[in-house]
This record gives sequence, C-alpha cells and structure tokens, in this order.
Amino acid sequence: MVISGIGIAAIGFGLAAIGGGVGVGLTAFGATTAIARQPEMYSRIFTVFIMGAAMAEALGLLGFVLAFVAMA
Repeated sequence: MVISGIGIAAIGFGLAAIGGGVGVGLTAFGATTAIARQPEMYSRIFTVFIMGAAMAEALGLLGFVLAFVAMA
C-alpha cells in the first residue's frame, strides 16, 4: 500500500495541530495555576504564558510547512 504525498501531508498536519493544541493547553493550565497561587505576579506570569504559547504555535506552524514540503 502506497501513501500519497497528500496523505502524508494530512497526517503530518494533523499531528502538528494536535501538538500545538496540547502545548498551548499545558501552558494555559500552568499560567492559570500560577496566577491562582500568586495573583500579584499576574503581569510577569502572563508574559511568560504568551511566550510559551507562541513557541508551541510556532512548532505547529513548522509542522504545517513540513507537511507541504512532504507533498512535493
């Protein structure tokens, strides 16, 4: 059985989307827990949360691009 380039791309993009979603979810969970424990550190925790979410989404975007490369 041969998987076409489109099939490989679909699998790769699906895995990248799942990874990005899990990464942002864990980052949001950690930030929410930290803010609940120390509300006075909200601004610093929020900044770290945004950085973590951006990095997780960047990896998802990288998977999306690599899925298109695999199609070629």
